[in-house]
Amino acid sequence: MVQVTAQSHRTTKADRFDDDDFPAYTMGRAAEMIGTTPAFLRAIGEARLITPLRSEGGHRRYSRYQLRVAARARELVDQGTPIDAACRIVILEDQLEDALRMNEQLREQNI
Repeated sequence: MVQVTAQSHRTTKADRFDDDDFPAYTMGRAAEMIGTTPAFLRAIGEARLITPLRSEGGHRRYSRYQLRVAARARELVDQGTPIDAACRIVILEDQLEDALRMNEQLREQNI
């Protein structure tokens, strides 16, 4: 993962409840949900950790997946990690998780 982006979806309204990538949350609501400020969300956007989808009016919209990523970055920042370093750590953690998952799949195929 280099960047987490919200994707435009053509789903039914009911499907959106289960879609982790559906950009359902405004900046204010997203910040409230993870206990931070809109400025923090803008900062991790500038650090290219997440890229929210923009509404037709230009407002940022965040998905649940993006909020989990932002919450992890916030956790690191709260522990004293500079924001750019926190974003890099989150990216590396995600890449490691992907690599471990792929490794496990390859092991299962060779059994």
